[in-house]
Amino acid sequence: MTDIEGAARPERRVVSAHIEATVVDQSTQALAIGVAAGYAVDEQLVATLDGVSLRVDDVAADHDGRVHLLRDVTPGRLVIDYHATVHGDAEPASVDDTQWLRYLRPSRYCESDRIGPFARSEFGSLTPAVLVAAIPGWVAARVFYVPGVSRPTDGAVATLMAGEGVCRDFAHLTCALLRANDVAARVVSVYAPGLSPMDFHAVTEALVDGRWIVVDPTGLAPRQSLVRIATGADAADTAFLTTIGGRLDLTGIEVTAIAEPGLPFDDVSSRQQLR
Repeated sequence: MTDIEGAARPERRVVSAHIEATVVDQSTQALAIGVAAGYAVDEQLVATLDGVSLRVDDVAADHDGRVHLLRDVTPGRLVIDYHATVHGDAEPASVDDTQWLRYLRPSRYCESDRIGPFARSEFGSLTPAVLVAAIPGWVAARVFYVPGVSRPTDGAVATLMAGEGVCRDFAHLTCALLRANDVAARVVSVYAPGLSPMDFHAVTEALVDGRWIVVDPTGLAPRQSLVRIATGADAADTAFLTTIGGRLDLTGIEVTAIAEPGLPFDDVSSRQQLR
């Protein structure tokens, strides 16, 4: 892979999320929809319950992520609107030994221990620099993107067996195969200008030569346009909505993401960092 981080990147990215839900039981909602800290951003998040504004607490999370908490929401119709304009790029993600160790280990949805024998027999002779291209290419060639086919509880093993899934399944399988071959890897939820159909998106970051390199076996959006939301071991750390202490029924969601003045060209053979 060649480095072309200096290639043209968007000047601005304009993103939004509109969520509608019915709160059945009093509960706390944890939202991971805000752009990660580190970007220059103009943003607004408004939450209402039956038309009345709710208090929103902004809580710091791992890797510059942010969780917006709606505490003790009573039953009713919940509407959440987030809008942000991102100016320029963030600094590349930091690297330390704690991250390296954490993202080599198996996790709930990236069962690198269970998938290990297969992963090592398939890719064990490759160096990390080659793996970061070979594994996403292998996943792209063997897993079909099929909306709605996977269950929220499916992990990398289920995706490998089924041969189909959505973006989070592609990211989990890529992570598990990389970790099984001793390359630290993690899942990132992002806003993705160019994605179709538009939604929240999930990609993989792999630690190679002291840098977090973003890979996306779906190839559905240029990597230079992505905006980081949440980062973690797998979807358990990056879910856009988590309900605590009760029940919530999601009734509608709309996500938008636009790159201005236009989408960049993504050479899939290049190394890119998520910025």
